[in-house]
Amino acid sequence: MNIHVELAKTYLADNDSVSLEELEANVEAAEAAREFASWAAYASWADDDTYWAAVWAAETAYRAAESAYRAAYWAAKANIPENAEYFKKSAIEAIKEYEELVREQGG
Repeated sequence: MNIHVELAKTYLADNDSVSLEELEANVEAAEAAREFASWAAYASWADDDTYWAAVWAAETAYRAAESAYRAAYWAAKANIPENAEYFKKSAIEAIKEYEELVREQGG
């Protein structure tokens, strides 16, 4: 499992288990991983299916991390629970999509 997805899942399971700062750092790391996956797949001359699978998995992991961060932000800093719930749902959807991609790739 992807570490960025795992941290998002940890936050969703227990909102107090992960700090806003940890979630923010997770987003930054997930974004860097997304960029690296894209360049690595491109540089390796991967076939289209392999390239897009790697890029899309990294993209969905990034969306999960970003949505978990936004959920925490709206809950903790802005105190707008409706927005927090929206981003929690978005994180859950991204996690499900990521897990489905991993299953399809045999991982």
